[in-house]
Amino acid sequence: MEPADQKPFRAVLTPHRSLPATGFLVLMGVLVTLNLTAGITFYVLGAWPVVGFMGLDVALVWWAFRLNYARAQLVERIEITDHELVLERQAHGRPQEQHRFNRGWVQVELEEDRERELIGRLFLRSRGARTEIGRFLSPAERKSFALTLKEALAKARI
Repeated sequence: MEPADQKPFRAVLTPHRSLPATGFLVLMGVLVTLNLTAGITFYVLGAWPVVGFMGLDVALVWWAFRLNYARAQLVERIEITDHELVLERQAHGRPQEQHRFNRGWVQVELEEDRERELIGRLFLRSRGARTEIGRFLSPAERKSFALTLKEALAKARI
């Protein structure tokens, strides 16, 4: 039984994006300006088909960033209660997933190659089934979170 002053463990995992929306607008403005300038130059020189490819270049960069920002909306919430570990995953354009694990059976599993100092994927394992978490985290973040989650599970069992 938990003491009344002990709060349940909660963690929210989200992907890190280093370019904010204003930076994206500035980058796209610079890219459009450079491509427009080069496109006009090619058009004046008589190489007008190049202009279409310059526009395609801008469109592909815009599409790649939009996809990147959509994937950045992924959220994973992990909560350890008295009896279970609850994993909720919300991805852009998809219904929310929820996985519940019996707290006594769940294990945190981190793939590690200690000889080559490589950190792999992070899983929650329960009764033979594995669920990957924190796929978007860096290797150092996965290792740190695995240790934190193991400690939280150990505290909750006491």
